[in-house]
Amino acid sequence: MRIADILSDGKIHLSCEVFPPKKFDGLDEVKRVTTAIAALRPAFISVTYGAAGTTPGLTLEVAEAVRAAQVTPLCHITCVQSSREQVTRVLRSMHEAGLQNVLALRGDLPKDGAPCGDFPHAEDLVRFIHTQGDFCVGGACYPEGHPECPSRALDMEHLRRKVDAGLSFLTTQMFFDNGLLYNFFFRMERAGIHVPVCAGIMPICDARQVARVVKLSGSIMPPRFAAIADRFADKPEAMTQAGIAFATEQIVDLVANGVNHIHLYTMNKPWIAEAIFRNLSGIIGMNT
Repeated sequence: MRIADILSDGKIHLSCEVFPPKKFDGLDEVKRVTTAIAALRPAFISVTYGAAGTTPGLTLEVAEAVRAAQVTPLCHITCVQSSREQVTRVLRSMHEAGLQNVLALRGDLPKDGAPCGDFPHAEDLVRFIHTQGDFCVGGACYPEGHPECPSRALDMEHLRRKVDAGLSFLTTQMFFDNGLLYNFFFRMERAGIHVPVCAGIMPICDARQVARVVKLSGSIMPPRFAAIADRFADKPEAMTQAGIAFATEQIVDLVANGVNHIHLYTMNKPWIAEAIFRNLSGIIGMNT
């Protein structure tokens, strides 16, 4: 099923993300994790993709496992260091497998800062994907502004151009302050961008993740969450409970304010996803 169609049905949706192993010997474990998350019946499951096409085969194998579990898969493709030939092969493999949903991303630049091959920007990748078949294409957006962009206004202009290139939906970078997302939606409306947006939520259940998340994504940690991480840093069980509770509260507030599409960055931990789905069972049950 096309994700654009899923997101247009007026219901509350929780989707999840998994990532494939770096090597084939970890594939069975990732498939086990994927099957466990699929059992929660998310709206769809996205499967990440290695830079420079390092794991396209594994991405497609995990996506096949998602579909075998009767959940809609979403395959990531990144353009960092990718050639037209590489992307063409991946899209051809997707088409042959009947996989029609793509999340088109630039991806993280390598440490040496090498250029992005044949696709300088994600919008270039989006346009190319549409020349290769009838794919439903989504993209990323950044409520706090892309960390490499000098201004939010310019970042919004880049987003508008990317959507105009052919995006049917967006998924946000993780954020921890819902007010930032509401402000982002206002700026999207003012910029004339009208596509469904999945709000990206990452449950932080290990205090050591906090510094890494801030460094990689530039996300602002609200004082309330900083206090949680400080208080429970050396108490893993308490930190897990607090992280799940914080993410649950975020989602409840989002849904209460009309945000119906939530995307969980599960970090391949099905027990965390299960706890959140259980906490939200009544809210999800509003769909029936």
